Amino acid sequence: MKRSVNLLEGPIFPALTKLALPIMGTSLVQMAYNMIDMIWIGRVGSNAVAAVGAAGMYMWLSNGVATLSRMGGQIKVAHSLGAKDTQEAAGYARSAVQLGIITGLLYGLLAVIFNGPLIDFFNLNSPQVIADARIYLVITCGMVVFNFVNSILTGIVTAMGNSQTPFVATCIGLVLNIVLDPVLIFGIGPFPKMGVAGAALATVIAQVIVTLAFVMAIRGDTVIFDKIRLLSRPSRMHMRTIVTIGIPMCIQSLIFTGISMFIARIIAGWGDAAVAVQKVGSQIESICWMTADGFSAAVNSFVGQNYGAGNIKRVKKGYRTAVGVAVVWGILCMAILILLPQYIFGIFIPEAELIPMGVDYLQILGVSQLFMCMEIMTSGAFSGMGKTMPPAVESIVLTSARIPLALVLSATALGLNGIWWSITISSILKGIVLVTWFLIFFKSVERKRAREL
Repeated sequence: MKRSVNLLEGPIFPALTKLALPIMGTSLVQMAYNMIDMIWIGRVGSNAVAAVGAAGMYMWLSNGVATLSRMGGQIKVAHSLGAKDTQEAAGYARSAVQLGIITGLLYGLLAVIFNGPLIDFFNLNSPQVIADARIYLVITCGMVVFNFVNSILTGIVTAMGNSQTPFVATCIGLVLNIVLDPVLIFGIGPFPKMGVAGAALATVIAQVIVTLAFVMAIRGDTVIFDKIRLLSRPSRMHMRTIVTIGIPMCIQSLIFTGISMFIARIIAGWGDAAVAVQKVGSQIESICWMTADGFSAAVNSFVGQNYGAGNIKRVKKGYRTAVGVAVVWGILCMAILILLPQYIFGIFIPEAELIPMGVDYLQILGVSQLFMCMEIMTSGAFSGMGKTMPPAVESIVLTSARIPLALVLSATALGLNGIWWSITISSILKGIVLVTWFLIFFKSVERKRAREL
């Protein structure tokens, strides 16, 4: 594998940036999977976009389930490496992958068996949209175990201070996805025209290749992966610790996605076109939050290793650096979404009647980007210290507020825009609350450490 970044010594900003840039690139590449699908599917029509948007919610939900093993594994590997215990780090890595494979297979099986009721939840209108959504769900979620494994390996390798390997592996998958999308969607050469099913199949094949790329890369690792035997008996202690740490973030992610699905059901009341607008708009907005999430993963590893080593001062400096990055990126995203919405949205859905709806979505959501970035960055710092409960509680409470807000505001003259404002208002509150909570918590950690010394 690539040489790891030393997170325990030396200048903080260069180390954090060197680790973060490939992670941010990986996040953007993962986002590009979905955006490329949207661009090609958008050429099929808004009905196809609505189908992918509805079924794609369950792929998003699967990410929450994967968080259970990824977050616990990543944090404990970082803590163990910070304490110079590579054997313990290998044990946590093995247990995280084992847990991820089990949960990934189970999730895929349930998605295939219950694909009909799962899509019926959204109350879609067109029979064709419903049929396409079911096909997309069966293909993507049926093979979601590869996505689980990729997510967990990304977390473990990043915790080791190596963010280049996940970036390279994900880029390989993206290139393949770029090639396969038009070939399988529209039927080029000997391949039949598959439409929505083609987009799903292209994504799955790309994820399988990413998994193979990871396996090839980690084969030569002599830090922890050479000590891992996946077929050995799972460690109850490691599994219990991973689940304890990961379950708050898992529940947070599942509830967040569940709320988004419920809101998508409300949006469907404005027609399938509104569902398509929300799907495309959220993909565009993901440029901001997935990049912030990538940097947050670097903060998680940085804080995790230094907290495991007992270096609280370095943790504090690292968080300050991350906040500076979050502010700059959040302001930039805010400006782009507010000032250039029509040009951006038109790339994905060229239908003129949908563009005004897309412009409203992007401008309203643009207001909250700075606060969203601050929340994501602070969540990474909290989690790196092994404290996953505060960001989970804050997110669950304030994200849940979106449902009553959406119902109340959409009943006013705002209409559909009231739903977009419910998302923005809650995001602003989440950023303010979590940053304040972290500053209070960290002060208590500093006081406790001072008493111990």
